[in-house]
Amino acid sequence: MKLQDALFNWLQMHIVLEARPDDEAARETRDFFTVILQEDHLISNFHIIDEEDSIAIQIAYEQEGVSKVQQFDRESAEKLLEDINSNPKYNNQ
Repeated sequence: MKLQDALFNWLQMHIVLEARPDDEAARETRDFFTVILQEDHLISNFHIIDEEDSIAIQIAYEQEGVSKVQQFDRESAEKLLEDINSNPKYNNQ
């Protein structure tokens, strides 16, 4: 899996988990992408920055000792949560 894809998937699951802290499937999936980032891409210290930006979300991280930032479109990153919330199957409705 490409680094950018792994970061985006981790970000989507992080967003879902923030909104749904009791969602164990989201936690397991986020943790899965955490392992991919750490083991396959040698990423450490990754976290979201600039959460106030209405257009983009940035992830800061270190890769082999070099600090980097990756930016993602906020609407795309939040789409999975929107889809989950709009599906009654996942909302006990």
